[in-house]
Amino acid sequence: MSAEDPPEDEDAEEEEDIRYFVRIGQTDLDGTKSVERALTDMNGIGHRAARIITDKTDIDRRDVFGKLEDEEIEEIVDLVEGFADEVPEWMTNHQSDYFSGETTHETGNELNMTRRQDINRMKMIDSYRGVRHKRGQKVRGQRTKSTGRTEGTIGVNVEAIKEEQAEEAAEEGGEE
Repeated sequence: MSAEDPPEDEDAEEEEDIRYFVRIGQTDLDGTKSVERALTDMNGIGHRAARIITDKTDIDRRDVFGKLEDEEIEEIVDLVEGFADEVPEWMTNHQSDYFSGETTHETGNELNMTRRQDINRMKMIDSYRGVRHKRGQKVRGQRTKSTGRTEGTIGVNVEAIKEEQAEEAAEEGGEE
């Protein structure tokens, strides 16, 4: 064995078998993370949804995502795409759509697009929430008296007062 040839370890061979990126929908997920943690990187899938997906597919949630077989990854993809059919209606993120009345669970870019469409619809019909969105104010009933201010500083500006006092003292000293 020469100095140029590195020793072959079994760990190195296992690392070569890892898929570093697993694509679900239009999202690349990190293959070096556990299945549950990698699924939470996807928009619309939180910790609870990821746990349900791993339980329904009978895959250990602590397994490395990139080491899973193709069939197991396909099971996960199918369950993510049909998540609204597998869980109760209250657990989905887009219930009773305005136009179709369907309950769906949006993931990835679809979630951002539907949220933007819903906000634009509220703005167009001038609902209370739409008006708050237009004005850039808080929408969900939070207090606005003291928080969420976007205009400059409010309150006493100590530095400006000290500068004014120094100027007045200089003028009085010059007059005498």
